[in-house]
Amino acid sequence: MTPPMTNAIPATPVLASKLPAVGTTVFTRMSQLAAQHGAVNLGQGFPDFPCDPKLVDMVTDAMRAGFNQYPMMTGAPVLRNAIAAKIGALYGHAYDADSEITVTAGATQALTTAILCCVHPGDEVIIIEPAYDSYLPTVELAGGVPVLVQMEVGPEGYRVPWQRIAAAVTPKTRLLVINTPHNPTGTVLRQADIEALSAIVQGTDILILADEVYEHMVYDGQRHESMSRHPLLAARSFVVSSFGKTYHVTGWKVGYVAAPAALMAEFRKVHQYNVFTTNTPMQHGIAAYMADAAPYLELPAFYQKKRDLFRAGLAGSRFELLPADGTYFQCVRYGAISPLPEAAFAEWLTTEIKVAAIPVAAFYQGGTESGIVRFCFAKQDDTLRLALDRLARV
Repeated sequence: MTPPMTNAIPATPVLASKLPAVGTTVFTRMSQLAAQHGAVNLGQGFPDFPCDPKLVDMVTDAMRAGFNQYPMMTGAPVLRNAIAAKIGALYGHAYDADSEITVTAGATQALTTAILCCVHPGDEVIIIEPAYDSYLPTVELAGGVPVLVQMEVGPEGYRVPWQRIAAAVTPKTRLLVINTPHNPTGTVLRQADIEALSAIVQGTDILILADEVYEHMVYDGQRHESMSRHPLLAARSFVVSSFGKTYHVTGWKVGYVAAPAALMAEFRKVHQYNVFTTNTPMQHGIAAYMADAAPYLELPAFYQKKRDLFRAGLAGSRFELLPADGTYFQCVRYGAISPLPEAAFAEWLTTEIKVAAIPVAAFYQGGTESGIVRFCFAKQDDTLRLALDRLARV
């Protein structure tokens, strides 16, 4: 029987959210606020300068050469081989390009896929806060139980409290998420940190998800302690990196993950159904560009100059600079300027001073307040100088 005709607007069924606590990200909100008020956007982490024109030419050449259809699910072989060669040269670990490297649609997809492939309902995942915002929601989508351990922050900046992490380990611990260099704090793991981490996982079945997207942004002569450098850790790690961060093309969303073959086999089972594969001509263009190692080998010096310019510009201000050993972020305390909570202070900076920042409280599940905001210095020098001129008057 045909239902009677009605002018009523059909009701949309109620959907119970799988992420009820998640709204619009702070990065989107602050970028929108910056645009609305004509502020210098030092909030969201992306460069305001172009990539190397050679890279664009190489992607264009790949398109014209006909690399426009699906590549292999695991990534174009030429790029996987280039990635394996780079890791071997830098960190001394020989990954098999066929079975242990997968190209992804950006680092966030790699992180999400790694979590989904290994975390089962009820598994515990240790997340170190402040933390990149995708970790916790993905653990929840997988049915895992986030176990949050906060970094300690003092006059010398942030440090990982390894004793508290060791105490958080239980028989249900499945995964430990490591981020070095660390977003948002700019902290870099050192040899002592690697030794502490190794002691925690040795003799267990705990896996490591290593977010190393800022691997080429480590300063003052320090080296990046990739999990790939250390056999005990490499044997249990998904190591994630990002061409977007390395080559100033964040909008291209091309990254990769390296892992032992047994772990990669499970990663690929999920990867083939949540994205299947990644932009073909960009893979071929990036592979061609990687033949010259100079762009990533020179990146630490490139960004250290910007860091030093930014720090020097704030040195005489009322902002208190925290150490910035890696990434392209600078955290500052503002207690000498304002008693406002971090989100309110960041909004005030954006609307009144015309410089956008990100409240570090946004990187904690409970919004822990430390009186600290984060600036991004991956900008043209003129952009930084304009921001510094405004911030110096605060």
